[in-house]
Amino acid sequence: MAALWIAHVTVTDADAYGKYAELAGPAIAAHGGEFIARAARYVQLEGKERPRNVVARFPSVEAAVECYNSPAYQQALDHARGASERELVVVEITE
Repeated sequence: MAALWIAHVTVTDADAYGKYAELAGPAIAAHGGEFIARAARYVQLEGKERPRNVVARFPSVEAAVECYNSPAYQQALDHARGASERELVVVEITE
């Protein structure tokens, strides 16, 4: 079943995070990920507000986790560490 990769992010260093975003996109695409929402309009109803919210659709939970653990994504993530506060979850879509 398909899965959603959902990230909630507060960017603390725009330059470093920009490098993350530049590298993360191709890594995500290489694992079948497709962005369906990225830094778009949102309404925070509960919990900690993060001004950047990203949702990508993957073919499966396994594909999303493989992407996260891939060398290409980990290289991108090195730029996000220390440049952002973030939460990331992968959720299987029940259709």
